Amino acid sequence: MDILEQKRVLRVEAAARRKRARADHGSGAATAVACHAVALAQALTPGWVSGYLAMQDEMDVLPAVLAMAANGWQGCLPVVVGKGQRLQFRAWSPGTELEDGVFGTRHPVTGGADVRPDLLLVPLLAFDRSGYRLGWGGGFYDRTLADLRKSGTPVAAVGVGYSAQEVDAVPRDHYDARLDWVVTEEDIIKIAP
Repeated sequence: MDILEQKRVLRVEAAARRKRARADHGSGAATAVACHAVALAQALTPGWVSGYLAMQDEMDVLPAVLAMAANGWQGCLPVVVGKGQRLQFRAWSPGTELEDGVFGTRHPVTGGADVRPDLLLVPLLAFDRSGYRLGWGGGFYDRTLADLRKSGTPVAAVGVGYSAQEVDAVPRDHYDARLDWVVTEEDIIKIAP
């Protein structure tokens, strides 16, 4: 089975696992993740933190963004520009006007301030302890992280999900970007370089 087929099979299994985890943990998981995100960020210089608006059964990270904002961070959300393109980011705080984007996403309205995140909270379907994640297959975060890391300015990528989403090994290719940490309702996992 080639890598694309391995990923396709794992996506189906991982989506079901994530759905069960969300049903089992409810909103308490987002509160725990927020505590872990704040603890992780204490070792970093506050800057821009990118969250996301959860879709389907993704972990809700807005409580984490708000908790980090109380500790000097500024929030932003990704904008999906189009297929095959990297993400852009716009400033966000509670009350920011949102508009519909592509692929069912929502983001701050056009004309909002574009920013460069220093820390990205990244959604996932599955993750492993080597720092690889499985998303929906659009490659948006992989392209974005590669581009941000090329700039030479440090950026931290933190995968966010339920502990039940961990797998032994995520199938990966040369373009798959590694995470620096994974935060779940149970733990903060530092990925070894």
